[in-house]
Amino acid sequence: MTSDDQSGLRTPPFGEHTHSYPGPGYGTQGTSYGPADYSHTQPVSGYSGSDFPAPAGVPPLAPQPAVATKPRRRRLGALVAAVSLSALVGAGAGIGSYAYLDEGSAAGTSPITVSTASASQAPTLDGTVAAAAAKIKPSVVTITVQSGQSGAVGSGVVLDTAGHILTNDHVVADAAGSSGQQGSITVTLDDGTTADATVVGTSETNDLAVIKVDGVDNLTPAVFAKSSSLVVGQAVVASGAPLGLEESVTSGIVSNEARPVRSGDNDDAVYLAVQTDAAINPGNSGGPLVDLNGAVVGINSSIASTGSSSSTSQSGNIGIGFAIPADVATRVAGELIQDGTSVNAALGVTVGGADSAVSTGTGVALQSVASGGAAAKAGLQAGDMVTRLNDFSTTTSDGLIAATRFYAPGTKVEVSYTRNGGAVQTVQVTLGQQ
Repeated sequence: MTSDDQSGLRTPPFGEHTHSYPGPGYGTQGTSYGPADYSHTQPVSGYSGSDFPAPAGVPPLAPQPAVATKPRRRRLGALVAAVSLSALVGAGAGIGSYAYLDEGSAAGTSPITVSTASASQAPTLDGTVAAAAAKIKPSVVTITVQSGQSGAVGSGVVLDTAGHILTNDHVVADAAGSSGQQGSITVTLDDGTTADATVVGTSETNDLAVIKVDGVDNLTPAVFAKSSSLVVGQAVVASGAPLGLEESVTSGIVSNEARPVRSGDNDDAVYLAVQTDAAINPGNSGGPLVDLNGAVVGINSSIASTGSSSSTSQSGNIGIGFAIPADVATRVAGELIQDGTSVNAALGVTVGGADSAVSTGTGVALQSVASGGAAAKAGLQAGDMVTRLNDFSTTTSDGLIAATRFYAPGTKVEVSYTRNGGAVQTVQVTLGQQ
């Protein structure tokens, strides 16, 4: 049983799996794989360089030195863990952050700008994608979280000149204490300088967090686009530190404007994600997804998984990534800066079935309606089948929860529903708060 106020059944369709990424810094059960674990393919026997003569005037290649193969090293490392959820039902696996093992010492309302300008819908050959990447570059930071002997690297977006930076909750969870641990946060700015940061506030149910650096000058705040500006097929650019590679940029398109996704450290974050095929990997968490104006349309947060149960590796990007929409990100960030907390909207209902159940196309049945709640005040009853909330079709439990949380408490929305198999009816509901 799931209500719009709290999570219910969370068993993913293919079970839960712990994954790690091969390559420097990743490990599983204490194993880390470095570059030496990938040996070079030996030449096919029976041939030599003389069998492939160089063209006239071109000197032959010099013999290549032998490559020494090093033994595999083992060390204790932090696991990059994610819950594998089916892409078929619109769920996402939190991409976490790029995890590593430390081998040395530990390293008022925000004036968030929102643009209403329309972005170009497709890249051109005149450097449009490059221009978007250059526009957002000064506003992107790399976030390093140190906790005990391990750490993680994620990304963030500068919100204002006061030093507020937006990222994912799961990136800074170890430093925020929400994971039961305490750690430190170091921010690397675009010019390469570093600064210590503190946590201003977190929203686990939206997988968002605001941190702050003090005494830093010349910060460049990002501009955010309205979610209503998104069009399926338009070009977007992702920026961040995938696998710890700072200042990395990838591009793709918007694959879906509002895909219900459940992710986060505890699988409690539910939101209408911007789906994209721009490559997103661990370390991109908290970084921006921008349109061709360089305006932020989402905060990268999770990817779809194939459900592999391998104990030694996890699939990286498979072309299905998810970002928290800009409208939600700016609203939650403003609340965290002002109050340190953020409150979700609620219908005051309970819905049955698995959170990410495959859509039946008939809507979401209300199992119960809280007396005095938003839904009850609008005349909704237990047994009603909710089919739409404003422009969002609601065919799964998570879809209804995500559509509700897209708005702030007190927002008036139109809810379409059927009762006892009758015709579709529509009522206006003033959303309550969780």
